[in-house]
Amino acid sequence: MKNNKVAVIGGGVAGMETSIQLDRLGYQVDLIEIEDTLGGHVKNWFKLFPNHRPAGEILEILNKSLADSGVRIKTSVKINSFSRKDEKICLYDQACEFGVYDAIVLTTGFDLFEAYRKEEYGFGIYKNVITSAGLETMFLNREIKTASDKIPGRVGIVHCVGSRDEKCGNLHCSNVCCVTAVKQAMTLREMLPATEVFCFYMDMRMFGPNYEEMYREAQEKWSVRFIRGRVSEAAQHADESIQIKTEDTLTGRQLKMNVDLLVLMVGMLPSKGTTELGKKLSLDFGANRFVKVKDEHYKSNQTSQDAIFVAGTATAPMNITDTISHARAAAVAVDEYLKKNDPLNLSKNMDTNVLENVLHEK
Repeated sequence: MKNNKVAVIGGGVAGMETSIQLDRLGYQVDLIEIEDTLGGHVKNWFKLFPNHRPAGEILEILNKSLADSGVRIKTSVKINSFSRKDEKICLYDQACEFGVYDAIVLTTGFDLFEAYRKEEYGFGIYKNVITSAGLETMFLNREIKTASDKIPGRVGIVHCVGSRDEKCGNLHCSNVCCVTAVKQAMTLREMLPATEVFCFYMDMRMFGPNYEEMYREAQEKWSVRFIRGRVSEAAQHADESIQIKTEDTLTGRQLKMNVDLLVLMVGMLPSKGTTELGKKLSLDFGANRFVKVKDEHYKSNQTSQDAIFVAGTATAPMNITDTISHARAAAVAVDEYLKKNDPLNLSKNMDTNVLENVLHEK
């Protein structure tokens, strides 16, 4: 088993955890990341829901485990192509052979929806329209200000930007947008107690443990206002504040409101790496364009191709907790596959069967 080599492609949370678990199972593991550092999107996040834990703590745990392991970390590497050779998989970096592996795990994650595609919100046009990712950067820098360097008196958060949107070709729910919006709204109120915060939503999908409690706390403790209705358009005033139009569908009233900062809660899409490498590996894709797994209940880490596995948000939007669990399951799936196809293991099984037959005959 220790002679088996596994490549994990993608150095976010899923890739890091998968590599750690495969190393513990005794495999030679190469963790391959296109960027110069590990961590994926999490290194750009301030706190995690539902307990507002600093995101950096997760990376500290993962990095320490990697440092204590035998995982070989390969950063700034872009895998361009693959080939099969004697039941093994060859990876190529540029035109050169990068390595030969018994199995690979695709952990290439997600990209955020490009907010400029929703022209009606004015992202990239109006200075005080930002994305949820931009707000996380403000949190990390401990500085929440408008483009004119003022503390915002009122902030609006628009849910489901690029998710559940037929016009954008994205019918899927991004899974974590609602709870992320609630988390960010609470953080805004904590950092800026005098600032009003409004969330505009289609419906609240607070499915996880302690998520509903967060939603209640946001309203009862932090006075976050939730308005059910999709924002139809945004326009900039001369003072660079943003006027938004929406309908409160619970009361049937048309609303206009001025905000100093408009935050677009952008959803998850398959990453460029997931799409490109998935096609080169001849993998199947689902209606949501993420990698399609073999069986959603029993084989959620297996793909349509032998020896190629997948973990984390390369398969669908998911939170950190589910991503870590899915990564651990991927390591188990790889372990089962390699043991099943190990010639030594097959030989042992054959010897056992022969012995059982002899005993049966006696």
